[in-house]
Order: sequence, then C-alpha cells, then structure tokens
Amino acid sequence: MAELALRNPDGADELHPFVDTGRVAVPQTSGGTVGRGIIEPGWRWPEHVEPIAGTDSFQSSQVAYCISGRIAVRVDDGTEMEIRSGDVVVSPPGHDA
Repeated sequence: MAELALRNPDGADELHPFVDTGRVAVPQTSGGTVGRGIIEPGWRWPEHVEPIAGTDSFQSSQVAYCISGRIAVRVDDGTEMEIRSGDVVVSPPGHDA
C-alpha cells in the first residue's frame, strides 16, 4: 500500500545545477521522484545541459507544469510547441527545450 508522503523542493535530496543558468531540485518520496526546475531566460538544452548529460536531448519521459513564463519544447521527430504559464505538458523521451 502506498504511503502518504510530503516533501518540499527547498529541502531536496539532489540539486542539479545547469551550466551557467538554472537548476533542478529533486526531492525523493516513497511514491516516486518529482523535480522543480528553475529555467532562466536564454536557457537551452544544447548549451546548458548537453555538456553535463552528454545527450542531444532529454532521454526520459517527463510531465511538467509551467508555473510562470514560457518555453519551447522540441521532440526528436521535429514536433514543436510552446508551453506557457498554467500549461501541463507530457513529453516523450527525446525532447529538448
């Protein structure tokens, strides 16, 4: 049976800084993993994450909720969309922003 779990990203178990701009805080729970990403203006996967991850795109599926701002997402098959404040997006493996 699943347990009730509460975590705040401010007390994250892992902090993953990007090159020069932004970061992801990852608190672990018994029910899974969630991350809070801070993506600053001008952030792009090729410049700010690829040197760390070593991949041309993010290789896991992802569900995200945009709290503020906007970001363009592109899937390896060429599909693109803009995510804006209040949007929820489900991205398959092989996407970049």
